[in-house]
Amino acid sequence: MLDSNERIARLQLARSNGIGPVTFRRLIERYGTAARAAAQVPELSKRGGRAKPLELCPRAQVEDEIAKITALGASLVIYGDDDYPAHLAAIEDAPIVLTVRGQASLLKKAGVGVVGSRNASLQGRRFAESVSADLGRAGLIVSSGLARGIDTAAHTASLASGTIAVVAGGVDVIYPAENKALYEKICDTGAVIAENTLGTQPMAQHFPRRNRIISGLSMGVVIIEGTLKSGSLITAHMAADQGREVWAVPGHPMDPRSGGPNALIRDGATLVTSAADILDTLSRLQQRKIVSEPKHPSTDFPAGDPDASILDAARDALIPLLGAVPCGVDDLMRETQIPPSIVQIVLLELELAGRLTRHPGNRVSAPYIEYEMDKPAFVR
Repeated sequence: MLDSNERIARLQLARSNGIGPVTFRRLIERYGTAARAAAQVPELSKRGGRAKPLELCPRAQVEDEIAKITALGASLVIYGDDDYPAHLAAIEDAPIVLTVRGQASLLKKAGVGVVGSRNASLQGRRFAESVSADLGRAGLIVSSGLARGIDTAAHTASLASGTIAVVAGGVDVIYPAENKALYEKICDTGAVIAENTLGTQPMAQHFPRRNRIISGLSMGVVIIEGTLKSGSLITAHMAADQGREVWAVPGHPMDPRSGGPNALIRDGATLVTSAADILDTLSRLQQRKIVSEPKHPSTDFPAGDPDASILDAARDALIPLLGAVPCGVDDLMRETQIPPSIVQIVLLELELAGRLTRHPGNRVSAPYIEYEMDKPAFVR
């Protein structure tokens, strides 16, 4: 169990610009505690080439956030705490902190994600209701994104058995507004969770990050309607990358909303006609264990900082290899023959300096600012 000072230090890291979930894990691996890591962040960012050392989110600011969360009747679930769900901790970019309204204990129970089109058909909504109710009766928690259409149907049908709504903005921001009554019911009997701070209005870039939490909380996700470019397909691909099951409900080939599920089935997803198909898959996977370890390999950092000359030489070798296209960290190690621990320290420095972008699959790239190209800037 984390003590109060470590919880605050972890929240400070989470709320600091330039520190994402993967960087957070690297810092904890390197320094053992968030408190020790926080003390090193300014110097690391300076060594990485940042003109002005990175400043952490002030302690007073996170203490104020904690007070507001308490006043709201919500709670914080922080990575490394006993109440953090092990299956979510297993994903590469698990959120550092979650704000929870409702029953936080639901996050640790076995569940299935049910997602699909906002512009859902009547039959699609009815199927979502049927399968979600049946999954709930089987003792599973249903997770979704509180969106219109399939998400709304899934939450509504699983209120009695337990449902988790993962929202893209702050946990206190109801989106869409039409789901206010449903949101309040979920707060009473289920859980509404958010990675972002209170009051954050949902923006386009928040939704893919929300989707990785829906799949990360689940043993697998069910896709019920969705176009080939829909957010539901993003969730399905994230689930596959996380080693989770992907189920898809087939539809008529002339309906664009069936394009996503049909393509997933073509590519190997399990075809679903009822909750029994999902339960059958899960029963055959009972022996499978999702461990609470990150997907990326553990790094053996040295006890102390290497000589400055060693780090300088490693930077000189690594920086020219970083381009607009993400490349694997393992590939960088093989190409340079630099020890993994040194590579990880340099990448950590560069990211804290704003000179490196992390991508899923333990890949990295240089941010757009490093290039003189007539292309849109990368979203960090």
